[in-house]
Amino acid sequence: MEWESTVLDGGPANGLTVRVADRPPVIQVVYPCHVDDTVDVQVQAPYVYRRTGGQPLTYAFDAATP
Repeated sequence: MEWESTVLDGGPANGLTVRVADRPPVIQVVYPCHVDDTVDVQVQAPYVYRRTGGQPLTYAFDAATP
């Protein structure tokens, strides 16, 4: 397994440096959301970054992904 560093481009994680193994086509970043009720649940907001295919290894925010 080969690990590489990459910087996320755009979106809420813009500029974040991450290390990925084997160049996955998609990276998911999640942020926790605050829940106002007393219900014992966790809510997260997912954001998707897709590999752009260029060099150096780059992932760009995909705003169209739900």
